[in-house]
Amino acid sequence: MDMKKMMKQAQKMQRDAAAAQQEIAAMTFEASAGGGMVKATATGEMAIIDIVIDPAAVDPEDVDMLQDMVVAAVNEALRSANEAANARMNAVMGGMKIPGLM
Repeated sequence: MDMKKMMKQAQKMQRDAAAAQQEIAAMTFEASAGGGMVKATATGEMAIIDIVIDPAAVDPEDVDMLQDMVVAAVNEALRSANEAANARMNAVMGGMKIPGLM
């Protein structure tokens, strides 16, 4: 294989990967728990940006259940963000694993 061609392909892959990372960072992922009583929103950068709790979910006698719902919603939002990021990067990289990119 021609070295110039290989370098051009590597540069294109690098540009595509950078663009994909920007796309992922701009994405948001919402998940809910407790039948929609708790909703969490995460970014593609794995940051929680919003948590919404239905007032009906607030029971001073059962704080543990509310905490469990918050944890479940947050974990699901982050899982969704992670799966989408991995899928997008795999599409760009053709399944190649390059340290530091994923």
